[in-house]
Amino acid sequence: MRDPDNAPAPEGIEQRRVAIYADLIYRNIESFIANSFPVLRKITRNDDWHKMIRDYVNRHISHTPYFPKMPLEFLNYLESERDSDNDPEFYFELAHYEWIESQLMLDQRQISFDGIDQEGDLLKGIPQLSPLVIPLAYQWPVHRLSPDFLPDEKPDLPTYLIVYRDRNYEMGFMELNPVSAKLIEELTNNNEKSGKEILISIAEQLNHPDPDIVIQGGLEILNDFRTKDVVLGTR
Repeated sequence: MRDPDNAPAPEGIEQRRVAIYADLIYRNIESFIANSFPVLRKITRNDDWHKMIRDYVNRHISHTPYFPKMPLEFLNYLESERDSDNDPEFYFELAHYEWIESQLMLDQRQISFDGIDQEGDLLKGIPQLSPLVIPLAYQWPVHRLSPDFLPDEKPDLPTYLIVYRDRNYEMGFMELNPVSAKLIEELTNNNEKSGKEILISIAEQLNHPDPDIVIQGGLEILNDFRTKDVVLGTR
């Protein structure tokens, strides 16, 4: 079933029936992976794609029988077992980004506003980051990759992103600048500092000559985060 071209059916079993099941298994796996990694599929030539999926089916030993967990199995294959010099350098990072999106979409947690003031002062209060926010850092601009944009050279600066899901189960992503990336980092597991204290700390870390500019810009970012349910409010 995994490698029908090199592993014929045992004697006494009709080859035609085995071929039908082998083809069904491959088509189901290929379709699921293609749907889970749509951009990866679009940028990969058809022949190369099917060679890769066939290699995955032949080679990879999955540790779960559940289809929703197959994207992680495929990601593990790309990271540890894939052997091809023809893949673009950004191939794994793109796959990881698409995997993160699918995992957050399937996350069973829900946003809770218990104990949170949704209209609270984001400078005076303690901003509360949603648990359904995942910060990411990549060497390649994975969120921009498409058949029309396949860069050959790695950018000088990394790409910082967050992927998030709001209260209505809508998915989104944002590219972060240095201040917003630092803000997300500071908000993670923050239980003591007010928004203003966090922004003053960021201004100091950035050696900014005018902390008030960082505070004002940071407040605008926090307000934008709140409209997207990235920040839920304050405590």
